[in-house]
Amino acid sequence: MSDSKCELFTVACAETVQSQKEQAAPMSFFERYVQPCLAELIGSTLFIFVGCISVIGNVGITGSIQPALAHGLALAIAIALFGEISGGHFNPAVTVCVYLVGGMELVLLVPYILAQMFGGMIAAGLAKAISPAVEFSNASGAAFTAVNSSSQAGPAIVAEIVMTLFLTTSVSMGAVNGRTRCQFAPFLIGLTVTANILAGGMVSGACMNPARAFGPAVVADYWGYHWVYWIGPLTGALFTVSIVRLLMGDKKTRILFK
Repeated sequence: MSDSKCELFTVACAETVQSQKEQAAPMSFFERYVQPCLAELIGSTLFIFVGCISVIGNVGITGSIQPALAHGLALAIAIALFGEISGGHFNPAVTVCVYLVGGMELVLLVPYILAQMFGGMIAAGLAKAISPAVEFSNASGAAFTAVNSSSQAGPAIVAEIVMTLFLTTSVSMGAVNGRTRCQFAPFLIGLTVTANILAGGMVSGACMNPARAFGPAVVADYWGYHWVYWIGPLTGALFTVSIVRLLMGDKKTRILFK
């Protein structure tokens, strides 16, 4: 028994040392720049595909429970899978926020956003390919159709700003900020998306993600009030940056009251 314990302890120590050496070793160009962009492309495709299919399959059903759960669970899983590689953004608003709070390099900002938008288009294309034509048409290809008049645009923008503020705050404080980040961040972020869709789905569709809006808009050719889903989420992300940088961030992130 003693020999067995010593052997197991030695193996565990060796694995720990090897892991530390791998973490300390400099990353290759592929691991530092190419792999993260691929992770954002694949993760965005999987997450947005599940989201689109949930909306297309929810046509004629009252309530937002199915899309809310599908989006939240898919996002949590995608972040858990790819978070250690790219940070698990899958959202241009999140990427802008993470960069401005000091969580990523500038050189990756545009490639991340492009990867997310391409992922959105691939996801929407796959959703169209497997969906019955009638259901796809009735759901407008899972594009956002909650805003149908200029009188609805104002409340929708406010809703998108507040919901994206909640989402990007969850990302910044749960996954980026050194003082508050935790291992449950993927699930906290996914639950935030679920809560937002349940709360604001009837007001704006609860997009919070320009890539999620862009992909289905391209595939279904539906651009009604599409600008709402860029202005709202990006403005919400900037509000989060202000809160984290000025008030809530740790000493490394905060620029006031250090």
